[in-house]
Amino acid sequence: MKRSREEIVSEILDVCLNGANKTRIVYQANLNFRTINPYLDLLIGKDLIKVSQGQRLLYETTPQGIDMLEDIKGVHNGLLS
Repeated sequence: MKRSREEIVSEILDVCLNGANKTRIVYQANLNFRTINPYLDLLIGKDLIKVSQGQRLLYETTPQGIDMLEDIKGVHNGLLS
């Protein structure tokens, strides 16, 4: 079954809570390197994740991203009850 865009965004935000590189996001969110870039661009543009540059790029969920993640989980849990 194909996942919705909201499910994928939720998984990416969840993976990035403590900071993650692109490889970790791809594997934990079950995506591929071709499909991850549009999602990262969207989330960065909406200020839901930020990029930190050290030895390598790390993607971290912003406070707005945490709020969005909680909203998505709340809606999902409401549908299951």
